Amino acid sequence: MPQRDPYSPREWQPHEKPMLLGSPSTPVHSTPKRIAYGVVGLLVCLTGALGNAMVAANLQNLQGTFAAWSTEIAWLPAVYVMTNVSINLLLVKFRQQFGLRAFTEGFLVLYVLVTFFHLFVNDLSSALMVRAAHGMVAAALSSLGIYYQIQAWPAKHRLKALTIGITGSSLAIPIARLFSTELLQLDEWRGLYLFELGLALISLGCVIALKLPPGDRRKVFEKKDFITFILLAPGMALLCAVLSLGRLDWWFEAPWIGWSLAASLVLIISAIVFEHNRSNPLLNTRWLSSGSILRLGLIMLLIRIVLAEQNTGVIGWLTFVGLQNEQMTHLAWSIFAGIACGIVASCLTIKPTRLGWPIVTSLVLMIIASLLDSQSSSITRPDQLMLSQFLLGFGSAFFLAPAMLAGIGGVIADPRNLVSFSVLFGMSQNIGGLLGSAILGTFQTWREKYHSGLLADQLTTLNPLVSERLQTYSQLYQSLIGDSALASAQSVIQLQTASTLEANILAYNDTYLLTAGIATATLVWILWRLLRLRITAHLALKRATGSK
Repeated sequence: MPQRDPYSPREWQPHEKPMLLGSPSTPVHSTPKRIAYGVVGLLVCLTGALGNAMVAANLQNLQGTFAAWSTEIAWLPAVYVMTNVSINLLLVKFRQQFGLRAFTEGFLVLYVLVTFFHLFVNDLSSALMVRAAHGMVAAALSSLGIYYQIQAWPAKHRLKALTIGITGSSLAIPIARLFSTELLQLDEWRGLYLFELGLALISLGCVIALKLPPGDRRKVFEKKDFITFILLAPGMALLCAVLSLGRLDWWFEAPWIGWSLAASLVLIISAIVFEHNRSNPLLNTRWLSSGSILRLGLIMLLIRIVLAEQNTGVIGWLTFVGLQNEQMTHLAWSIFAGIACGIVASCLTIKPTRLGWPIVTSLVLMIIASLLDSQSSSITRPDQLMLSQFLLGFGSAFFLAPAMLAGIGGVIADPRNLVSFSVLFGMSQNIGGLLGSAILGTFQTWREKYHSGLLADQLTTLNPLVSERLQTYSQLYQSLIGDSALASAQSVIQLQTASTLEANILAYNDTYLLTAGIATATLVWILWRLLRLRITAHLALKRATGSK
């Protein structure tokens, strides 16, 4: 009996037809099976994001166990983004030609093997290999999670499925701070990687046991696609490296930053020019350069920059004053609750005709959160930041699905734009996060130097307040240090430490005001666009009515 050609079109019932080439069909499932699809979908979403979130939440601990410099350990989260942002170029066409499961299972097996062998090699290079493999797997798992959620919901609730699939991975960030400390206590860094290995094995077993329904496949790869990948992937990787390490090595002091940035621009521009002149491009540069898509990409980029306040700002400040994850448990729970409430609210309110207002609401909440954080002082601790971080968590989840759905219309109208949109969305989230951390971190450093200079000018013994503080410190140290000169010197050091702490909190408050300003400018721009569109529609309706 002749075997069926896997690339020949199938006969689908109307309710089973896949939305796009490479996506699974949507047959009717029993309720238990729908629940199973939903659980597996959430599991693979978390698997794709949790490993990197745990590493990012424990960089200081990992730095000690790997005996690495701060600039060396920073490569761990950087290399994850470097592979994650580029693999989408090939992922979409791979699943269109070979199926998503083949890619996911293949890379999950690779990820399991790399993580397993890393347990026996205690060096940073093998850890970087794990993070690079995880970046590629996470790109596949994010798509897989969305497809599993689509199977879990009936057709009338498909937008809810998309919302959960898109935003489910956001829960990994606060979850990582809730229990990763206990994993470190098991066997230092191996505790994290053992958990990561176990999670990957469970996901692999679930994906194999509960398979997605088949979809249409077609030969879509062209040889020129790989030329684009060879140009764009290293270009994006170099850009990610610059954004990740620039503020640590400092932008104008490390020669490799300038060379890497120049090389990345040459490679990215070469890839864009090459794609622009192709008859059947991998990236539709004309669609990507249209006004609506450029505006959407810029909005997502700006919002991601604002959301970088959570890790670079608040978590950065609390880490600076010496707090560990176990001391920020309540804060992590508030962020988790905010993201969960944002997902639920997005599921209940999302409408294809009103995708702009959730983004407006999210920006308003981000502005409020940033203004609340800007009132911080040197004695501010996690419990005083719970409300603001709840609002930021809510906003981060509430805007994401509407922002993605705002660009899907162009994909449905022309499925060839799917690769372009996947790359745009992935870049806006990954590059936006790195750019936000780079901008906010650099701004905080610059403002700290500014405030330190102002405070240093006031630290003179002619100032009675300074003399009183030095005398207080001296009295504290006299019971510990017998030498009065040594006690006096220690008092000066203590005053300088307090001055540095105060300069940093003032700089962080300035950073929060900067994010509030970026969010306000973005909000005004969006409201102006919505008002303009409404006025244009009203005038067009008035003209049409008058012509009749």
